[in-house]
Amino acid sequence: MAPWIPITLFAAFVQNLRFMLQKHLKATRLSTGGATFARFVFSAPLVAAIVAGYLLATGQGLPGFTVRFWVFAMAGGLAQILATMCVVALFSHRNFAVGITFKKTEVLQTALVGFVVLGEGVSPGGLLAILVGFAGVVLLSDTPSAGGPPWHRRLFNRAAGLGLASGVLFAVSATGYRGATLALGLDDVFLRAALTLAVVTAAQSLAMAAWLAWREKGEITRVLRHWRVAGLVGVTSMLGSGGWFLAFTLQTAAYVKALGQVELIFSFLAATFVFKEKTSPRELVAMGFLTASILILILAL
Repeated sequence: MAPWIPITLFAAFVQNLRFMLQKHLKATRLSTGGATFARFVFSAPLVAAIVAGYLLATGQGLPGFTVRFWVFAMAGGLAQILATMCVVALFSHRNFAVGITFKKTEVLQTALVGFVVLGEGVSPGGLLAILVGFAGVVLLSDTPSAGGPPWHRRLFNRAAGLGLASGVLFAVSATGYRGATLALGLDDVFLRAALTLAVVTAAQSLAMAAWLAWREKGEITRVLRHWRVAGLVGVTSMLGSGGWFLAFTLQTAAYVKALGQVELIFSFLAATFVFKEKTSPRELVAMGFLTASILILILAL
């Protein structure tokens, strides 16, 4: 088995744990921005410590950071912040499993972004997966009710917009991170992944701190006050992001994201056994379409 496969499975599992914790923070304590900030501020010091320890243990020095690296890393970091905020906000509109399913449109869009930015092609099977996935997104977005608004208002709603936006932004983020790790030009794949993650999380923490200080007075203090749960968000973020970054150094973003759709199964288990939520038959059919698109994409790539 190729190393990137178990690494990706681990990253998907830990990422689902992080979203569960962020849902809890959003529902009981913090704003969308605060729950997002918790992800970065508690993981950045841990990642920096790991990189420093690894450099000392291996006797390596810091590589040169090219303009190409900074462009990819900062673009990926900004896209990830915005995507995470979209997902956390989405939890207020639909249940946990559906929210994650909306987010999982990222795998379909990563193939497109990867083709445009990194030259990764889309096969006929990949195109079929995109179309099947789109059908699932339409079913999730369009929720008719007796005497409700017309179809175009049901289809183009806030929940659909947040879900699709998070998918686009996560696709940009994944492509940016893969481009950044490749731009370092190091033979040590772990150092490539960890160093890129350290730079990105540090920049994200500073950016989110500045935003909250400007727009949400007192939110940073609330995040730090609830350090027990927020700290767990940071730890799971570090583990999950570390896994994704390492996988991106070993395999193309589209392959990694395709396998990462196993997170959808984890989210259903969490919704059923942790949050005690129910899913409508229509949503189950829609998720079936998305699951089919995931399988087609895996087979096509």
